[in-house]
Amino acid sequence: VSDVYLMIPLQYHSLVLHANANAILHVGKSSGNNESSPFINSSTSDVEKCQQYDGKNMALFEEEMDTSPMVSSLLSSLANYSNLTQGSKEHEEAENNEEAPRMGTLMGVYLPCMQNILGVILFLRMTWLVGAGGVLGTFIIVFMCCSTTMLTAISMSAIATNGVVPAGGSYYMISRSLGPEFGGAVGICFYLGTTFAGAMYILGCIEILLIYIVPAAAIFKMEGLEGAEAEAALLNNMRVYGTIVLSFMALVVFVGVKYVNKLALVFLACVILSILAVYAGVIKTSFDPPFFPVCLLGNRTLVSKGFDICAKTIEQGNATVTTKLWRAFCDSEFLNATCDEYFTNNNVTQIQGIPGITSGILAENLFSTFMEKNSILEKRGVPAVLDPEATVTNTNRYVMADITSFFTLLVGIYFPSVTGIMAGSNRSGDLQDAQKSIPVGTILAITTTSFIYMSSVILFGACVDGVVLRDKFGEGVNGNLVIGTLAWPSPWVIVFGSFFSTCGAGLQSLTGAPRLLQAIARDSIIPFLRVFGHGKANGEPTWALLLTACICETGILIASLDAVAPILSMFFLMCYMFVNLACALQTLLRTPNWRPRFKFYHWALSLLGMSLCLTLMFLCSWYYAIVAMVIASCIYKYIEFCGAEKEWGDGIRGISLSAARYALMRLEEGPPHTKNWRPQILVLMSLDGEQSVEQPRLLSLTSQLKAGKGLTIVGACVEGTYLNNQPQAQKADQSLRKLMEVEKVKGFSQVVISSNLRDATSHLIQAGGLGGLRHNTVLVSFPKNWKQAEEHHRCRNFIEVVRETTAAHLALLVTKNISAYPSNGERFTEGHIDVWWIVHDGGLLMLLPFLLRQHKVWRKCKIRIFTVAQMDDNSIQMKKDLMTFLYHLRFDAEVEVVEMHDSDISAYTYEKTLVMEQRSQILKEMHLTKNEREREVQLIQGKNATPTPTSPTSPTAPTPAAVTPGEEVQMTWTDETEKTNNPAVANPESVKDMFNMKPNQSNVRRMHHAQELNGVIVKKSKEAKLVLLNMPGPPKNRNGEENYMEFLEVLTEGLNRVLLVRGGGREVITIYS
Repeated sequence: VSDVYLMIPLQYHSLVLHANANAILHVGKSSGNNESSPFINSSTSDVEKCQQYDGKNMALFEEEMDTSPMVSSLLSSLANYSNLTQGSKEHEEAENNEEAPRMGTLMGVYLPCMQNILGVILFLRMTWLVGAGGVLGTFIIVFMCCSTTMLTAISMSAIATNGVVPAGGSYYMISRSLGPEFGGAVGICFYLGTTFAGAMYILGCIEILLIYIVPAAAIFKMEGLEGAEAEAALLNNMRVYGTIVLSFMALVVFVGVKYVNKLALVFLACVILSILAVYAGVIKTSFDPPFFPVCLLGNRTLVSKGFDICAKTIEQGNATVTTKLWRAFCDSEFLNATCDEYFTNNNVTQIQGIPGITSGILAENLFSTFMEKNSILEKRGVPAVLDPEATVTNTNRYVMADITSFFTLLVGIYFPSVTGIMAGSNRSGDLQDAQKSIPVGTILAITTTSFIYMSSVILFGACVDGVVLRDKFGEGVNGNLVIGTLAWPSPWVIVFGSFFSTCGAGLQSLTGAPRLLQAIARDSIIPFLRVFGHGKANGEPTWALLLTACICETGILIASLDAVAPILSMFFLMCYMFVNLACALQTLLRTPNWRPRFKFYHWALSLLGMSLCLTLMFLCSWYYAIVAMVIASCIYKYIEFCGAEKEWGDGIRGISLSAARYALMRLEEGPPHTKNWRPQILVLMSLDGEQSVEQPRLLSLTSQLKAGKGLTIVGACVEGTYLNNQPQAQKADQSLRKLMEVEKVKGFSQVVISSNLRDATSHLIQAGGLGGLRHNTVLVSFPKNWKQAEEHHRCRNFIEVVRETTAAHLALLVTKNISAYPSNGERFTEGHIDVWWIVHDGGLLMLLPFLLRQHKVWRKCKIRIFTVAQMDDNSIQMKKDLMTFLYHLRFDAEVEVVEMHDSDISAYTYEKTLVMEQRSQILKEMHLTKNEREREVQLIQGKNATPTPTSPTSPTAPTPAAVTPGEEVQMTWTDETEKTNNPAVANPESVKDMFNMKPNQSNVRRMHHAQELNGVIVKKSKEAKLVLLNMPGPPKNRNGEENYMEFLEVLTEGLNRVLLVRGGGREVITIYS
């Protein structure tokens, strides 16, 4: 039977647990805290709360009562916890107005598991399995399958006793242990297995009806048909009657599930009586074997319904008279008739079909006898005269093999007979003590059924002749059910017992499968299945039943029980495999929540069970196994990409944590080799007043650079204190995550709150990442409008970032004109990425264009590498060397060496440098902060006029006038105070001196070089889609900060998109493999 016995799934989405009439425990429907925090979400008002906790000596905690309930309240709610599954059970209770009695181990677990495990295969195929596979081979198959289910039961017992398991059985256990992806995939496989099990039972039911009870009821007559025609007629009969029976059963389930549940014990009684009848028959064969003769022609088994006497001729009076058998093989009834050659050359003998347990037939049945399809059933050890070249005629007179048999086929057909071990866990809500009953009942049921199966293999082999065992439909024993021939007092006990057993099992499958589908649908992990979560007003899963009936019909259209059995074997084996995996994972990961009451488990047993399941899957049918895995994989991926977000504290998350910890520890062992270096990028984003990202294209570039598959941390800063500005930080984090999702950036967001943005940025650079997984590259945008007074702080912040990355040996990427960079949706159909390789600082400049070209935006662009030759360089040799270097690096790029000759410094350069220095001086005077001015006043009062890093003043600048501290406190940024307190403005002489300054020679040289280089770059790369060039380092002293920004501005003037690159001081590319 399907693994779902009376499975009436828990609606854990709307489950209500009553506590003190007010405290309500929800196992929620969609939120992440539904099972991670299964305590009290109070629905009472504040007034009721005050009354509820008034006078309970809880004043200290009264403000936290909604999140931290009283222990007494919590215990009360848990004591009243009931996970009775919604379905027929509640309907019966509602009608009877009384609480259903809780069941113990025997009625609640042991007997349901017995009914589910013992079924159609035992009655219809077990004798044939023993005949084809031999006693030894079949015993091995039975032992493997029973061991698999026993190991799975041990794992399942551990999971089932590690907390409450609502209905949904294995689906619930796997989804909560391995996560929604695995849970959904295996839940669907389990559902399909259960549904196909229903089809298999219905086909078994029809087979018993049409072959053994009322053969005359066949719509497509099989008399006189041979081979493929007879087979087609049988299958068509199965399809027609199967559809009728399925429709009837679905109607019964739709109208009243409670009747199915009430009949369950009747069906179970049929199974047990049938098995007892077989054992009684076996005992009887030891002293009085039943008379079931089998007629052989030579060594070939004859179909018994074609004749009445097993002889060619009989003596009647003084004359020899031919029999029906003669007339079947000859063209007339006379002795001189022309007969079949094989009939003429061989004698007819009659053997005892059931010689009995003391006959010693076991030795003959010990080994396998596999047969090809349409081959004739022959008895071992009986001589026969056969012309090898003669064709076989009159094939419809012999018992023929209907399918080709081989060991792995037998495994696939047999395995469904051991499924059904989940019946106890599926009804845990009906048990008095599920933690105790599920392990004991399930393991006892498997032990009992394993004993029945194993003893059946040996007893069948010891009692029944091999030709009868291999006679699948009993054609050689008057069309009797083979196992029925062994039964006492009559074969009809088995026939009717197995008929009612298969009917009951089919009904159970059609009852359980829709409820399993409803449980999956109501979990909302597979969006397109949500419609199947709805049902009738009483909770009956109407839509799920309809889908189940449709899928079941596909199994019936296959029409062959032997073809359907391996299909459901796949799905159940996959389900059991994941149960074992879940137990092994939880044990190996030592999850703190893993505390099963059932102690007799071990991870090695679970892994062995998992291995056995996988082995059996491929033994049964390798192509079915692959199909089942593909279906499960597709569902897994679908849930991963489209399904609802669920967090169930599953084992896969535990694996991720363990693997991450292990990997991080390994990364700590040393810096990565050059071959393993990849840009691990920290992206510094700026936010506006609404905590939205100002430059989203920075993330577009990050996404385009991620061909390196390294780490990405997107950082942002919020000014303020942590306690006051936490909401803004959360909002900023959401903005970052949303933008990362849009730009498809895989990484982490991090928002830092600090008293000022400068410190916050510094914290990000210092503390981003974890252990060996830290950023090695910082990506930042060049400050826009940095010359404006209000943007001065951004300029200072940027220069400090450059300094800090240099000090920390981090690479730095600075984007200029970031708004002009392409989005991920744009495509460049042509163009160049130009690399200006001025100085070598690790090779990052060469690596970046290669990474960019992996992305579809830049794929069509070609790389050009320019390098600068000085007067004394051999530019031709430089080009050759560079081409050789690029060849060894495996980079495809055009190479050009640009010669820069020494030229005189122009008057324009002097003038530009002078203007720059004067502007810097004014800015310094104008932008002294309040703190800096206070420090400067104190320094002057202390007669110490030496410039300090915190008050950068040029030696040529005059000293500010002395101001008392009291006056300084009253200072405000008004025009008046500027006139009176800023000496650079108040004193016209100082302004005059400032304009009489001469430019610093070092600055003049730098400005000259920047202009020269910019002229060459603009000339060569003005039309380039992107220009990458080395970024000069910041000034060592802080006096030239504004000058440094001016140099960068001059260097990149006239270019559309520029990426300034500063290496981290280590090699990042290598010519070695």
